[in-house]
Amino acid sequence: MHHELEVVADPDAVAGTAAAFVVRLARACVQAHGRFTFAVSGGHTPWAMFARLAHEDIPWEHVAVFQVDERVAPDGDPDRNLTHLRESLGAAPAEVIAMPVNDADLDAAAAAYGRSLPERFDLVHLGLGPDGHTASLVPRDPVLEVSDRPVALTVPYMGHQRMTLTYPALARAQQLLWLINGGDKREPLSMLVAGDRSIPAGRVEAAASLVLADAAAAGRGPTRVGTQSPTGP
Repeated sequence: MHHELEVVADPDAVAGTAAAFVVRLARACVQAHGRFTFAVSGGHTPWAMFARLAHEDIPWEHVAVFQVDERVAPDGDPDRNLTHLRESLGAAPAEVIAMPVNDADLDAAAAAYGRSLPERFDLVHLGLGPDGHTASLVPRDPVLEVSDRPVALTVPYMGHQRMTLTYPALARAQQLLWLINGGDKREPLSMLVAGDRSIPAGRVEAAASLVLADAAAAGRGPTRVGTQSPTGP
C-alpha cells in the first residue's frame, strides 16, 4: 500500500504533530457520523501524544479508544499498555475498551474482544520495532498467518504472551497513523515505506496511511512527502 511520509525533528515533534492530526480527524468524524473510533498501540511517543490530546478541545464523550495489542499481565502492571494509556489520558472522558487479558480463558477473551470491534476504525495508530514488527505481529510468530479472526494470541515475546489485532482487523482502518522514532528504526522504516512485505509491518493494508518519523529514524532532516491531511470520515 501507499504510505505518506512526513519527517519531523525529534520525538517531541512527532508527538505534537500526531496530536494535531488526531484532533482534526476526531472533530471531523464526530461531526460526520457522531463517533470517533481510535485503536492505539503502546509506546512512549503515543503516550506523549495522548498527554497532549487530554488537554485539547475534543468531543471526548464521542470517542472510543480500542487497544491494538496488550501484554498478558495484571491490571496496573507497568508493562501493560493500558496502564500508561490511562495515565496519559488523565481526566479526558474517552471510552476506553480494554483488551481482556486477565480472563481465565484467553482464547474466549480474544474472540469476545473481536466481537466488540467496530466494522471500521476511523484511525489506527501503529508503531514499528527494530525487527520490523508492528502491533504484536512479530517475525516468525504463527499469529502472522491468522486470517479468520480479528483478535488473536501470540506466543511469548520479550517475556509476555500478548493479545493483538490481526491483519484483517487492521485492514478495517480508514486511516493508519505510524509514529516512528530513533536511529534503530531506520532500516525497517525504509522497508515499510518501500512496501517490503518481508517484515510484518509491511503486510499491513488499510485505506490510507500517514507515517510520522523523526529525523533519526528517517536518516535525514525534516521534510514532507505527500499530504498530512486526514482522509476524513
